[in-house]
Amino acid sequence: MSGAIKPIIVLVRPQLGQNIGKAARAMLNFGLTEMRMVAPRDGWPNPEAGPAASGADIVLEQARVFDTAEQAVADCNLVFASTVRRRDLVMPVVSPEQMADSIVNSAERSAILFGPERSGLETEEVALANAIVTVPINPEFASLNLAQAVILLAYEWSKRTSLAQPTVKETEPPAPHGELEGLITHLNRELEAKGYFHPPSRTQATKNTLRTILTKTGWSSREIKAIRGIIRTLVDPARCRD
Repeated sequence: MSGAIKPIIVLVRPQLGQNIGKAARAMLNFGLTEMRMVAPRDGWPNPEAGPAASGADIVLEQARVFDTAEQAVADCNLVFASTVRRRDLVMPVVSPEQMADSIVNSAERSAILFGPERSGLETEEVALANAIVTVPINPEFASLNLAQAVILLAYEWSKRTSLAQPTVKETEPPAPHGELEGLITHLNRELEAKGYFHPPSRTQATKNTLRTILTKTGWSSREIKAIRGIIRTLVDPARCRD
């Protein structure tokens, strides 16, 4: 889905510059760059937005401001209103997963509307949408802030795209069997010198247990060298260090 058209994030009457900046940061984390605002309370640009964006300057620099929500989504064919279920409107209510599926499968422009921090979207603004998208949340503490709401829906969209995953450290190849045998022999020799294997009748059983422990891990050559270094340090007299 690398060619999927990215949804537009529309903040309707956002109240605080810090919240706008945090929303921009949330967007860019998941590959979204197009922000639109409807009548921000403190005007635009807002000096508090930049620091809160933590480097997501491209989102703020390209942000567009509109007078009404209707104008902000006029060029969009698919619109979702992020709000709780509205009993005063008869319209579809979808989950974040359903919303994301619709967006990535659409060849048209889409937008997600987010209302003011305190009051949410007005009925007329919700009515502009094709569907309401509601995030499942604890009914006894339904308190998502603007940036949290943006990041939840942006993340759900990103799961269906080819955003780069965090670099995974390549695993080291397992050590040759001879190196593992060398470790086992080394350990057994030092344990015997310290009288670890007692009683003598249990020596082989104990060695078998140690072998099972050591062969279960899939040591790399580097790890075997580290373990043998530890054994030597424990056995040899302490050396003076500068």
